[in-house]
Amino acid sequence: MLSAGIGRSDITPAPGTPQGGWGAQLHQRGIAADLPFFATALVLAEGSTRAAIVDVDAIGFDAAFTDRILQEIEQLSGLSRSHIRLSCTHTHSGPNTFRLPMIREGLDLIQGYLDQLPGRIAGAVWQAQQSVRPVRVGAAKGSCSINANRRVQLTDGRMGVGVNEEGLVDRTVRVVRLDDEQGEVVATLLHYACHPTTIAWQSQHFTPDYPGVARQVMEKELGGHCLFLQGAAGNLAPRLGFTGDLSVYRKAGRILGLEGARLALEIETRPTRRTVRGFQESGAPIALYDYEPLADGECPLRVAYETTALPVRAFPSPSDAEAEAERLRAQCNQIRGKGTEAEIRAATALATQAGTQADLARLFHGKTHTGWPLQTIRIGPVALIAVAGEPFAETGMQIVAGSPFAHTLFSGYSNGGFGYIPTRQAFQEGGYEITASPFSEDAAEVLSAAALKQLNEVT
Repeated sequence: MLSAGIGRSDITPAPGTPQGGWGAQLHQRGIAADLPFFATALVLAEGSTRAAIVDVDAIGFDAAFTDRILQEIEQLSGLSRSHIRLSCTHTHSGPNTFRLPMIREGLDLIQGYLDQLPGRIAGAVWQAQQSVRPVRVGAAKGSCSINANRRVQLTDGRMGVGVNEEGLVDRTVRVVRLDDEQGEVVATLLHYACHPTTIAWQSQHFTPDYPGVARQVMEKELGGHCLFLQGAAGNLAPRLGFTGDLSVYRKAGRILGLEGARLALEIETRPTRRTVRGFQESGAPIALYDYEPLADGECPLRVAYETTALPVRAFPSPSDAEAEAERLRAQCNQIRGKGTEAEIRAATALATQAGTQADLARLFHGKTHTGWPLQTIRIGPVALIAVAGEPFAETGMQIVAGSPFAHTLFSGYSNGGFGYIPTRQAFQEGGYEITASPFSEDAAEVLSAAALKQLNEVT
């Protein structure tokens, strides 16, 4: 029988910790957390198979730091590395966990934060292991309209980021519920695709963005702990976002959380058989029923993990790219001392973009392909499939449509590494996601084929 346990660590950054996520940001430090940040872990067991799913309130981590976290989890929990899924919500109003060269104030604080983070995340997994007990699983899907396609053509002809009401969007909400033998909720999984970019460069408050509020609503209505699993959000963003108004993300999270709670409340993890035992005469004869719980069916837990070779595009030499990034950082620092707000924002954006290109050149120069983690965890009729980076909604929808499972939750932002995985059409259109991607135009198609193959392997 399937068993599960749940654990959680508080990973809220301290006031004064460098905030990150925006090239247009003028401030360096976050002033306070509007809501707590968490690392939430769900540990699963069935027979000799063990697995862990971890949901972290963070924009993400590079491959090296992800390795450090997974190593800590592996050592403390005894779980196999390939059976640990580390997923980030991708909030853009959290601490700066990956653009450290841009930090001019509070570097000691963010380094201290990062130093203690692997242990805190591993602790959540260890805590979950202490409460493992038999569970039953159910799943459902609905819809929520807080997101939109974000790729828009600007007046100067460039492809930018905004709200494209005509563009493709996946508004599916997927929920998985795990109950113990007494019918109490142990955990819920809430899956949705939308960049957590509601709170933007204008705010000095740390927030988990809408996923944090949605989790809070789910837990209030159902009990247990909720994990938020980000979907294929590479080209999806909030319909109302890029703001410093904290009420906007709170409302969006509440809308999503209430839809998730509605779906979860309707799930019956223990199906019953209804039989007529008689009638009660009233104004009309009313049928009376007995409800007999059905025997539990099989709920296999299976895990598949592979490093898929995705094709990458050509990059300049790392030394040239880093020299350009250093030049623009120095220029940015000069402008900060005497420039206007608009000039500072523009210089910061250019330095940030150049830093991204230098990182990509360092990682991918001279390569034609790169190994990219792809992982599937099957929980009975539910398949959770995850990839690193930021796949587009079209890719997620294609994988779900071809999946052999009744419920397939496809996610990005998992198991380390940054990089958009745009569709072939997006490459033809150009734009930010293309220039920030390490991949070539056929990478999304390679990923889709590999994902469908892996899904069939765990049936």
